[in-house]
Amino acid sequence: MTALTHWLSPQTMQSLGWALLHFLWQGAALAALAAVTMAACRSARSRYCLGVGALAVMLATPVATFFAQTPSGRTQSPQPTYVAPSFSKSAAPAAPASQLPSSSPDAFRWLVEAWLVGVVAFSLRSAGGFLLIEHERRKRFAAVSGPVLETCLTLQRRLGIDRVIRYCHCVRLQSPAVLGWFRPIVMLPVSALTGLSRDQLQSVIAHELAHIKRLDSFVNVFQICVETLLFYHPAVWWLNRRIRAEREHCCDDIAVSICGNPLEYARALTLMEQWRSAPVLAMAATRGPLSGRICRLLGLKSAGTRMRGAGLATSVLCLTTALIAGNTFLGVAHPRTNVHAAARPAPAPGFAFHLQAAVPSPPAQKPSPAQSREKAQQPISASSYIDALKAAGLTDLTVDQLIALKVQDVTPDYIRGLLQQGLHPDVNEIIAMRVQDVTPDYIRDLRALGIDVDGSRVIALKVQGVTPEYVRGLKDIGLNPGADRLTALKVQGVTPEYVRNLQAAGISPDADRLIAMKVQDVTAEYVRDVRALGLKPTADQIIAMKVQDVTPDFIKALQSAGFKVDIDDVIRAKVQDITPDFIDRARKHGFQNLTLEKLIELKRLGVLEPQADI
Repeated sequence: MTALTHWLSPQTMQSLGWALLHFLWQGAALAALAAVTMAACRSARSRYCLGVGALAVMLATPVATFFAQTPSGRTQSPQPTYVAPSFSKSAAPAAPASQLPSSSPDAFRWLVEAWLVGVVAFSLRSAGGFLLIEHERRKRFAAVSGPVLETCLTLQRRLGIDRVIRYCHCVRLQSPAVLGWFRPIVMLPVSALTGLSRDQLQSVIAHELAHIKRLDSFVNVFQICVETLLFYHPAVWWLNRRIRAEREHCCDDIAVSICGNPLEYARALTLMEQWRSAPVLAMAATRGPLSGRICRLLGLKSAGTRMRGAGLATSVLCLTTALIAGNTFLGVAHPRTNVHAAARPAPAPGFAFHLQAAVPSPPAQKPSPAQSREKAQQPISASSYIDALKAAGLTDLTVDQLIALKVQDVTPDYIRGLLQQGLHPDVNEIIAMRVQDVTPDYIRDLRALGIDVDGSRVIALKVQGVTPEYVRGLKDIGLNPGADRLTALKVQGVTPEYVRNLQAAGISPDADRLIAMKVQDVTAEYVRDVRALGLKPTADQIIAMKVQDVTPDFIKALQSAGFKVDIDDVIRAKVQDITPDFIDRARKHGFQNLTLEKLIELKRLGVLEPQADI
């Protein structure tokens, strides 16, 4: 980097260094202004546009500062610059600015070199991500077909997207994602195809298509470029996080408007959070803070929404501080030019004047001994809320944590109640439990029913609406699920009534199989119809039959054709597409005494399929 910076002139080096330093207060001021403006907007789309605009201004600000700092090729001799003298009775005349120490060129050189090293490092990081995306895009993924492809194309038409989009499924990814920019690929993991219901899968696909319609991948590249160039400022990373969060909110809104089922979409997000694995540069459905997105979809108030007032006050304070720092910075970088001392009237003896960026305040007067004794006798007022929190076990709290605890009305009694139930949550878990209205009584009732919960599990149970009555209802019918299984059962809408109906139909699945049966929309009527045909499937066989779309009518058709089939035969016949029409064609060709195995072999070899003319 030293060889590179040697190509830069000292003036260019100094201008670039000042531009980087000035952006410290400029970036903070822009971020604070963006926070205040975005908090006043009600729609996610408006907040997203404001965030992207603020990021563009952040990128343009140091560029403009650099050109403002660079001389415009002047050839005339610079005007002499003088520092206003500071006179006192014994003061000597001040030296001109040309004789005063200036900013060290070495300091600017090291500053610019450090910045260039950071830019190169982050550029390599971004390049690696782009190469990874391109590598993934060039792989030959298996294209989706059948009902899933028809669903994707229908949603694409409803969104008005005319671009050519490939739809593929992948085993390695655990959450849907969009790869590519000009030729996008919507990647659907096998876990989503098999683990989500039809409505849930539609909402997730609509979310990914919304990214393509909005050209979010190109904005994401712009964000990465800004992060690479201005990597050293936390405000850039904060604003980019806000932009990405609002981008997910925008796509969530589009998905809900197209599919119209926010509850099922929220359940899908909850499930996919456990499967999350997507490249950073890809547009994935599980990007963004999950709890805030789910609360927003369900119309609930999240912790971030309730802290908006505190956030506004903090942003205004940050903006004021940044402007004050900027004013001071400008005074250091550009000291005011004063007229020649000879052209000014001499100040009166015994007085001093200082024309500087800021005037120091006079020292405070020392209090008298009587005032000191009076102040010592006054009681010191302590923050009772902070002391009470410390007494309850919360120590070493930051200002942000104190504000969040107070905003959410977390009391010391509430914390003691959680501790009495055997929980030892951290500050963030306490705030989340208070937001979700998790009470000590709720925890006590769950533990009385044998549910062992910690901080994160009790929050998940409360978010999904798991009540002690719901747990008792499941236990009354013979189920004894743990906290994680309870959350999954509630997410999929498994009710005690649903389980009782299945048991009445002759099948008693456990919690895992109940979840799978509910995902595949297995009903008690379906089980009864299958058993009425003489078959006695297990829970696993029922799930497999439903996955392969085996209907009672299909079983009746096989039985009417003379086949005595069991469950495995029915599933094999459905997988191989052995239809009644195919059986009739085989018999019309003179094949007699056909077994199911022979029919499957004929179908596999395509013996009865029409042949093209040679």
